[in-house]
Amino acid sequence: MLSIGFVVAVVAYRRVDAQSRRLRAALGLGTHPNPVFEVTGLRERTERLERELSDQRSDHDLLSELVDGGIVELDGQLRVVAANAAAHAFLGRNPGALIGRDAIEAFLDAQVESIAATALEQGAAAGEVRLRGADGPTLIVRARRLVAGGVWLVLTDVSELRRLQQIRAEFIDNLSHELRTPLTTVSLLAETLMREAESVGTTLPSKMRDRIAKIEVETGHLVQMVSEIMDLSRIESGGTLGIVDDVDLGQLARSSTDRLRLFAERQGVNMQVHVPPGLPLIRGDEARLGQVFVNLLHNAVKFSPNGGDVTVAIEASEREVIASIRDHGVGIPAVAQPRIFERFYKVDRARVRGEAGGTGLGLAIARHVVEQHGGRIWVESTEGVGSTFSFALPLTDEVP
Repeated sequence: MLSIGFVVAVVAYRRVDAQSRRLRAALGLGTHPNPVFEVTGLRERTERLERELSDQRSDHDLLSELVDGGIVELDGQLRVVAANAAAHAFLGRNPGALIGRDAIEAFLDAQVESIAATALEQGAAAGEVRLRGADGPTLIVRARRLVAGGVWLVLTDVSELRRLQQIRAEFIDNLSHELRTPLTTVSLLAETLMREAESVGTTLPSKMRDRIAKIEVETGHLVQMVSEIMDLSRIESGGTLGIVDDVDLGQLARSSTDRLRLFAERQGVNMQVHVPPGLPLIRGDEARLGQVFVNLLHNAVKFSPNGGDVTVAIEASEREVIASIRDHGVGIPAVAQPRIFERFYKVDRARVRGEAGGTGLGLAIARHVVEQHGGRIWVESTEGVGSTFSFALPLTDEVP
């Protein structure tokens, strides 16, 4: 008769043997019980894994060196584990000099360390930094947290792009100033000629009267274009907002509509404003937001048929105030809608009633102003039915 101890020993052995078989199977060693075979197979498996990891690391290093941008790998303590040649060049360091340094030592910039720390905590972060003062490179730093811990930093040098943008802004600003003075003079002369032509009555040939009127109109278009180019240049340069105060968007919609009411009447267009009571105030630059309303209303009237309606509606949600300008004009083709807020983009001059097609800058200015206030702007349109331009501004106590 078997003893209880013997039975327990057999059961324990079978359990250990079963676990051993599962382990050998997981390691790819089969079920051979020979310990020499198992050790040899385990060593071969380990060596194969090490070779694969070494090959992957070599491929990783080769790829990082082929990339133009800088690549830096940080561990969980934000110390540099790896960095390619481009990263060393951006930071003015000799090859290999970054390894082992923490982020603040490597970049000498607290903002980069903050971006890396944010990515380590939240998963991703990005920012633009200028290293080593005014003469250093301007880099866009994008950070992403690694699955195994640590952070990837990707550095893109945008120094030349920012320099060209500055040159462009200065050129446009100088050119606009140079054009404004002579254009203002020509505009005054054209206006004077028109008044004199009206005073002499029928003694002036009708063709000459029409030509003087044409000069006045076209000069006005040039003055408007120069003014809008200067406005857009100032906005795109990233300048701060003007006088920031609590703005009643409903009242601003009414006053902007009143400014264009005479123009609308001449075009045979009716204008209406709907504002609910108790509309919350938003923080912003009232003059620039008024410019947004004027630009959108001017477009709506310009594209509306004689006898058409243009409706301005304001509504509020929990987080933002939304303004909508709806017309019943020619509408915008679906293919053109993604580009409608680009500078100088025009859908089709033939779609505009009258001689003036505008400068193509009004919607671009509106987009920049709204985005500068932390808002968003969009269009919904159907050809032959009309368009609705809307923009939303956040309800916040913080100045953008």
